[in-house]
Amino acid sequence: MTTEFTQQQTPADLERSKDLSLARTRPPTEVPGYQAQRFIGAGAYGEVWAGIDRNTGRKVAIKFYAHRSGVDWSLLNREVEKLRFLSADRYVVQLLQVGWTAEPPYYVMELVENGSLDDLLKQHGTFTVAEAVETFREIAIGLAHAHGKGILHCDLKPANILLDEDHRPRLADFGQSRLSHEQKPALGTLFYMAPEQADLEAVPDVRWDVYALGAILHCLLLGYPPHRNDATVGKIDSSSDLKSRLASYRHAIRAAPPPAEHRRLPGMDRALAEIIDRCLAVNPEYRFANVQEVLDALAARDRNRAQLPLMVLGFVGPLLVLLVTAIFSWRGYLGAVQNAEATYRERAVESNRFAAQFAAEKVTAEIGRIFQIARDEAQMCLPPFRDLLDSSQSLPRLSNPQATDAELVVTRASFFNEPQRLALDRYLEERLDEFRQAADRDERAPRFASIFITDRLGTQLAAAHDEDVASVSIGKNYAHRTYFHGGPVELPEFPRPQEGAQHITATHLSNVFLSSTTKKQKVAIASPILADASPDMPGASGKEFLGIFVLTINLGDFEFFRSSVSQQRDRFAVLVDGRDGADTGTILQHPLFDELLGAKFSLPDVFKEPQYRVPAALLHGKGGLYDDPLGKYPGYGSESQRTKQAAMSGFYAKRWVAAAAPVYSPALDATSNSGLMALVQSDYDGVVGPARELGNQFIRNSLWMLTVVIVISLSLWYIVVRLFREPRSAPRRSIGAAPDSTPLHGMSTLAAPTRRAD
Repeated sequence: MTTEFTQQQTPADLERSKDLSLARTRPPTEVPGYQAQRFIGAGAYGEVWAGIDRNTGRKVAIKFYAHRSGVDWSLLNREVEKLRFLSADRYVVQLLQVGWTAEPPYYVMELVENGSLDDLLKQHGTFTVAEAVETFREIAIGLAHAHGKGILHCDLKPANILLDEDHRPRLADFGQSRLSHEQKPALGTLFYMAPEQADLEAVPDVRWDVYALGAILHCLLLGYPPHRNDATVGKIDSSSDLKSRLASYRHAIRAAPPPAEHRRLPGMDRALAEIIDRCLAVNPEYRFANVQEVLDALAARDRNRAQLPLMVLGFVGPLLVLLVTAIFSWRGYLGAVQNAEATYRERAVESNRFAAQFAAEKVTAEIGRIFQIARDEAQMCLPPFRDLLDSSQSLPRLSNPQATDAELVVTRASFFNEPQRLALDRYLEERLDEFRQAADRDERAPRFASIFITDRLGTQLAAAHDEDVASVSIGKNYAHRTYFHGGPVELPEFPRPQEGAQHITATHLSNVFLSSTTKKQKVAIASPILADASPDMPGASGKEFLGIFVLTINLGDFEFFRSSVSQQRDRFAVLVDGRDGADTGTILQHPLFDELLGAKFSLPDVFKEPQYRVPAALLHGKGGLYDDPLGKYPGYGSESQRTKQAAMSGFYAKRWVAAAAPVYSPALDATSNSGLMALVQSDYDGVVGPARELGNQFIRNSLWMLTVVIVISLSLWYIVVRLFREPRSAPRRSIGAAPDSTPLHGMSTLAAPTRRAD
């Protein structure tokens, strides 16, 4: 017996011996033509062995499906089918042989020994931007090849991308893949799966893989997929079933803000960030339509990066030339600026002249439309009008030239309350209300101040007003107005209606007049009311004149003048009395009038005085410099009222550039001067201000130009050197292992256990 003691093993040695005794030494079955050499790992369906091809010596991986009872053969058949389609693609782990009839079944694939991209991330941390882009490009090319053969991967993630001996990525695990024509849903891995894919009724879409591509690039750069955080993972894990988990995932992705962490990475450029953003767009419509578009975007980014240094240099060169040119030319340019002021002024005059003609034509066209309305309404009102003429007891007494003033007052009161007259009032109110509604719907539609009708002698029979005012003109005679007799000026008022009073025979535009009811400046468009002559009248033939139908419009309600004032009030149109006579140049409509009326001030008669009129030379000339006379208005009333009004008018107390054009009155066969003038005026300082400022700005800028150009040049050179120098190799950031959300049966392999209980 030897006296040597047996060497005792340490606990670690004992554990290692136990593992070696439990290690698998033989594969489940022999594979013809291949020799299994070592055990790699165990999966949900069996185990994976490394081996070699007996004929060629090629290294292979043999996957045995020993657990038949738990195998979803449709998934395995689908994976084998897709790998068969991709049997010649170097970007995909190759399928070499299938033994479905063996016991247990197996298939043989080429052996990729460098592990998965997920393993590399866990071991070495994140990639630099350049490394990530190159790996991303290789994955995208492989995916494009698969799509080109009609195969959608549907479960793309770092764990399903293996690295070959050159550390180039190869696509693997096509268990969830679909052919492009298949309509069956396929679930991927959480946070790599597009939100619309997380639906048990989703139809496969090539953009699912585009989203996964973006998630992989995000993971390469940051170490984790987009949107994954503890709160989101906890909420998804708390769901009770698969459908709820998927719904929670969809909601979380769609509710979260777009990923932005990648934009802050060193070396990240806008083009690459936009590629990631488009890949990860929640709405599939905003993603790249296919992987080839992703590759095209990467190629465009490469071209732009290659061209950018030349572009920068091409930008700096012209700046230097501009600097030298500016130094020698700024004095000459100052002289040109001085001449520009005169040019601006002349152009403004010409522009305003055309604007005034346009304004006049637009007002003329609007009056023409109202002419047609007046003609139509004159015929439409015949039935209620004739009812009043035929039935009124008071109207003959109103027309009696022998009636006394006292009798007329009583007769007017009686006439005012006659049912037929009130019916005609209601008719006019209805018509005016229709016009008012049309104007509310369309600002181009005319807005009438009033509608009224007179008989053949000029007595006003009925009226309707846009404003809530009581009519004081019913029963009074207005044959002296230009809208009734059609003459150029108003006649003296008649003490009594006159037989044979002159009246219009066609639609007519009146002179401007002050309304006796609303006290506003108006014009009237009047049209004769004609009826077929009674056949029993001696010598009657043609049309009988019964009265006139009148539409009035406030001067400020013409559509052009409602919309012609600019927001800064530096250019606007005004309406001027252009008739020859004592009132020539009287301003009839002006923005100041609207401001005063809007502030509850009335328009004073002083505006008709000569000091507030437009010079006749401006009305009949080609235009030029102009001092707005309303800028001198001091206001009236109390001191506070005068101060407020003076502030309103003071805005116009400056020089203007103005031009005028006549407004024509449409007639039946031609156009005639209406006596109105449209005048357009522009702020002179605003017109020539750019020319003045240009000179001052050029002098100031010239002093700073040399400094700015030097700073810009140095900055651009710094950017070029910083962005486009060869990037240095830097250690990857370390990250912790992240849980994989893929179900167990969807994993390609599981690591072999290191220990097993006795």
